[in-house]
Amino acid sequence: MAETPGRSGGFAFRPLKKPEEFRNAEELQRATLADEGAPTVAAPLLRAIQDNGGLVLGAFVDIYLAGVTASSIGWDGTTLYHELLATVVRPEYRGHRVGSRLMAFERDEVLRLGLGEVRWEFDPLQRAAASLSIRRLGARPDRYLPDYFGQAPAGGATRDETDRLHVRWELGAAEVERRVGGSFPRPEDDLGRHGRSSPIVRTEAGELGLRAPTAVEEPTGPSASLEIPFDLTAIRAHEPRSIRRWRHAVRDGFRAAFDLGYAVDDFAVVTLEHERRAFYLLAPSPAAGPEPPTASR
Repeated sequence: MAETPGRSGGFAFRPLKKPEEFRNAEELQRATLADEGAPTVAAPLLRAIQDNGGLVLGAFVDIYLAGVTASSIGWDGTTLYHELLATVVRPEYRGHRVGSRLMAFERDEVLRLGLGEVRWEFDPLQRAAASLSIRRLGARPDRYLPDYFGQAPAGGATRDETDRLHVRWELGAAEVERRVGGSFPRPEDDLGRHGRSSPIVRTEAGELGLRAPTAVEEPTGPSASLEIPFDLTAIRAHEPRSIRRWRHAVRDGFRAAFDLGYAVDDFAVVTLEHERRAFYLLAPSPAAGPEPPTASR
């Protein structure tokens, strides 16, 4: 594969090529994903992917690997696409938009290969993953996958079910062009939309200030919102048993929304009464037919 380097914000973006770079990429995954129960891609497999139609791309500070993304060829019987296997960034670089820049480079490289779509799965409770995938990149969920990798440790004796949200990233879509180019709804637009939406997962704050689900409702009307934890790491550390409540509430909420023809079209963090909270934003899909009726209140 011809090397097509890029540079943005002090980082160099290019395909991995040296054996030690693939080993560093494996180490980076293990160090970053250890607490999430997500599988890692070993160095020999990363090299095989790179040499056989896939992409293993790195964000470098000089020779130091700050982030990596890997994808391989996928085929669903009708469409040839790239399946994203991993995107990880070292914690000390997460405030530098390395993930979104890596994915912008991934987009350029997949388009250069003549393909128009990338697909992947992420934990729907992970705010950072949802924000990157949906908010910043414009990918759109199309399936909910319960317990995709089996159960994984979640803290102490607690085990978490590895639910995943499957997304499709249509690289040439106008909305993807806008999001990758840095155009997003304004905070006041997010706040207004949230205020007009019907809540799917209702929550309340506990003694430590950490929210937990109290009820799941079917969405109604032209806009709905589905809340997830703002800080899953804090919940793992202080209230790990509530992860199961979150997991099942979000799972039931997505199933209800998808069954009724709603689709996720954005993700936003909004401030409500001085508290930052995270929400998927949904609307009836045009393919689902007439708009669901608004519930009487």
